[in-house]
Amino acid sequence: MFGRWLGSKNATRTAGANPLTGLAVPRTAGVLSCRVLDPVNVAVQQAEFVVTDSAGRKVVGGETDPFGNVLATVPAGDYRLAVTADGFTPFHGAATVDEGGHAGLGDVMLQVSPPPQLPAPGDWEIEPNHSQIGFTARHIGLARIHGRFNTFAGAVRIADRMEDSAMHVIIDAASIDTNVQMRDDHLRSGDFLDVGRYPTLEFYSDRFIHRGGSRWGVSGALTLHGVSRTVTLDTQYLGLGNGLEGETRAACRATTELHREDFTLTWQTMLARGIAVVGPSIEIDMDIQIVPKS
Repeated sequence: MFGRWLGSKNATRTAGANPLTGLAVPRTAGVLSCRVLDPVNVAVQQAEFVVTDSAGRKVVGGETDPFGNVLATVPAGDYRLAVTADGFTPFHGAATVDEGGHAGLGDVMLQVSPPPQLPAPGDWEIEPNHSQIGFTARHIGLARIHGRFNTFAGAVRIADRMEDSAMHVIIDAASIDTNVQMRDDHLRSGDFLDVGRYPTLEFYSDRFIHRGGSRWGVSGALTLHGVSRTVTLDTQYLGLGNGLEGETRAACRATTELHREDFTLTWQTMLARGIAVVGPSIEIDMDIQIVPKS
């Protein structure tokens, strides 16, 4: 698989200076390296790579450095390398690492992948049975608490030019669910969401921003706890598909981070050692499917 760069399946040592100089490489290990480039020979930064062994188990993974380099110390053996980057076709190949050796894979060139087909212009709506709006909060400075909102609805108007599209999402604040009744009751109280006074969370988009490939930013106003703030959803568009009944669906994943004080959610208590019970920020993660509005 790497023969077009290496001249053979097995990786060879780079001529000249020893690339292992200065590296603490165990006696039974070697180094696997390559440089990831785009079709015009520009380094691809933050491309994700995974090295797996002959049994398919992940050995090491990470991202390329600012110069597109991959460098991994692994036990001697046969490996598969997978490299992925947004907007490019994934790369898969094989190499052998010898004890004390350097499997220098040279330049791995990624090919541009066609962008996923966008939804057709028109009115769409969130399909709640296959969507989720979740959140994660830091607890006592150590653990993370996961939760979700069970009841929500949303409408998306897809424009002829995707950047001109618009979205409105409304969430039932009382539907918050962390799988612990006492904690959920506290989150619904005046210390946090105060659902009696502020029964919903709402998001109105004002911009769809294409960031390249399948990446989009969706910015707009989020109203939470009676306060409106501008937030941006970091969104990965996953493309179109068909459901079990043949209906057209589009899917995306989106994340953002909210700071509690921005929305006057300031309740806090401290542990004896000065650690806050609840962290200052909340991570929001969404898996959304939309269908044409009936």
